[in-house]
Amino acid sequence: MAKDKLIGIDLGGTTIKFAIMTATGDIQQKWSIKTNIMDEGSHIVPDIITSINYHLDLYQLDKERIIGVGMGTPGTVDEKTGTVQGAFNLNWKEPQHVKADLEAGLGFNVAIDNDANAAALGEQWRGAGNNQPEVVFVTLGTGVGGGIVNYGKLVHGAKGAAGEIGHMIVEPGGYLCTCGNYGCLEQYTSATGIVRLAQDYADAYAGDSKLKSMVANGDEITSKIVFDLAQTGDYLANEVVDKVSFYLGLATANIANILNPSAIVIGGGVSAAGDFLLNKVKKNFQDFAFKMTRDVTEVKLAELGNDAGAYGAASLALQAQI
Repeated sequence: MAKDKLIGIDLGGTTIKFAIMTATGDIQQKWSIKTNIMDEGSHIVPDIITSINYHLDLYQLDKERIIGVGMGTPGTVDEKTGTVQGAFNLNWKEPQHVKADLEAGLGFNVAIDNDANAAALGEQWRGAGNNQPEVVFVTLGTGVGGGIVNYGKLVHGAKGAAGEIGHMIVEPGGYLCTCGNYGCLEQYTSATGIVRLAQDYADAYAGDSKLKSMVANGDEITSKIVFDLAQTGDYLANEVVDKVSFYLGLATANIANILNPSAIVIGGGVSAAGDFLLNKVKKNFQDFAFKMTRDVTEVKLAELGNDAGAYGAASLALQAQI
């Protein structure tokens, strides 16, 4: 019986998403379950095993047809051992032998990587990267993450920390970051960073602005509100968006100058601002990028949304068999 199916798992702190797809990346079935982080996350791996085995029976899919299983997970992944550590949002306080436990429960080869890396591989393979071999992914969410794809493979670096784009310094001596440094990209272009920037700008702004009034009144501010107000012409909100775009343009230009990818793909919740954000980032990118990379590297919006992680995880499984 020919092996022709991949299983991708996107493990998150709230939800675990699954997809069964063809070897060329066409999703045929997908489902999700809630992530049970009780009892130090001890239910997570057994729940994954139970869910996959149940759905294979439900879809009457013979296990002999499965090429392999891939998973993207929070935390730091040891490629050699398949262990995961530092996944605090999963309540995993100690290193977890995830690969070995999944393989024992499923009977398939399992490939595991960090969730941001998996999303990067997904966008490179089936999304905005157009399956080109040199792609960088930047995800703007609560923090800023990323992944680097070189020759169609993820770059991990000497200790697995490659692609930590959020900790690129863009404002020396700037905001204190959770990593201990000052002025990291994450502190200015993540959803939380944008809110902080808006609050600081509002404190120093004396003109008329709805954003200024909301901050002064103690109203809840989100990055979406900032972008929505900017698109209505709010001067202060536009000042904030322009600064965010400046930092992203600077960061993407530096990435392009060093790596010369065909595409830098911007995803995550903040990227929902769409072309309004992208066009401003592109302008700054053009100002900072070296000509040889400026003419080659395209800054683009992600295309796969919440499916990026599952696509990338499946791609990990496929690459592990090659």
